[in-house]
Amino acid sequence: MIGEHDNMQPATEGAPRWMGLAVVGLAVLSLVGIGMAWNATSHAHDAEQALAAQSAQSKSFQQNQTQLTQRLAQAEQTNAQMQGELNLVGGKLKLTEGQVAAARNQVKQERADYTKKLTDVESTLATKASADDVKAIGTDVNGVKTDLDATKGSLQQLRGEHGELIARNHEELEQLKRTGERDYFEFTLSGKGQKQHVGSMQVELRGASAKKHQYTVALYLDDMRLEKKNKSINEPIYFYANGSRQPMELVVNKVSDKAVTGYLSAPKAVAASAKTATN
Repeated sequence: MIGEHDNMQPATEGAPRWMGLAVVGLAVLSLVGIGMAWNATSHAHDAEQALAAQSAQSKSFQQNQTQLTQRLAQAEQTNAQMQGELNLVGGKLKLTEGQVAAARNQVKQERADYTKKLTDVESTLATKASADDVKAIGTDVNGVKTDLDATKGSLQQLRGEHGELIARNHEELEQLKRTGERDYFEFTLSGKGQKQHVGSMQVELRGASAKKHQYTVALYLDDMRLEKKNKSINEPIYFYANGSRQPMELVVNKVSDKAVTGYLSAPKAVAASAKTATN
């Protein structure tokens, strides 16, 4: 019994040692496999991340490419529009330049025509000037001569009893004033009883009749009162001032029912003495 137990002991001791080695080998293999699996998993994860990053970059690139394509299309469209507008502006500019050139030519032509017409008119006027001017001057001279003759005749016809000229209106009175032979004073009396200083005396209206062309006045001279009744238009009234040998003359040219208009004619000496007395 003892011998059998001794014979069986080595066999029992050898089995666990092999199994231990096997277990160790299996453990090592397991660790190697686990390591390889972890390494493979890590590489796979890295590859997946790299692939995702590459996919994101590719997607971003595609988006950028799409945007660039859209921008390029918009730029081409804008360029086409600008090219069309440029062509239109160029056409209008050419048309405007043509119009400007035509307008310049028209202005030059009109200026030349105007210059020619002006020269022709000046030549015509210069040609007609001599004959027309001479004719006009002759007509004016004849007219003035006729007027002078008519005036002279009318003045010669209206002379008073002392040979003095009588004016019938303001124009003829102005002609008498220009002779310088006597002094003349115009007056207008409006209303019965009105007095007015005329030269060196006073004249008062006493009455007037437009229908009869007559009037009545009172003259105040040298402390005297002279009343002249029912005198006619352009009929001279003669009277003398103290110290004068030439008569003074009163003439009424216009008569209405309430007013008379006329003038006083006085010799130079009487007018000078009247001015001295007034001063």
